[in-house]
Amino acid sequence: QVQLVESGGGLVQPGGSLRLSCEASRSIVSMYAMAWYRQAPGKQRELVAHITSGYNTNYADSVKGRFTISRDNAKNTMYLQMNSLKPEDTGVYYCNANRQVGWSTYDHWGQGTQVTVSS
Repeated sequence: QVQLVESGGGLVQPGGSLRLSCEASRSIVSMYAMAWYRQAPGKQRELVAHITSGYNTNYADSVKGRFTISRDNAKNTMYLQMNSLKPEDTGVYYCNANRQVGWSTYDHWGQGTQVTVSS
């Protein structure tokens, strides 16, 4: 069973930065597409950033130019560098690992880490 553990969340002032980490329990980061999602209170979970096993990246329009997703396969870890944070970035951030093999889908989630942007 794959486990994903997020860390790095916290309280930060508007304009500040945070770096989230997602560590996998075993070596899957190199084989899976990885992503960060977030869920604000009363809202649906939304995709924030995505990185393929081939290092292609995509971002939600709301975070383009401010957030950077990356992965370190040797450390089985994915990161989300968040700069110029805004109050609307507040939410629980979840790590996701996804892989399609034939007709089978392997989908794993972390427990989430709270990010609060407030003065």
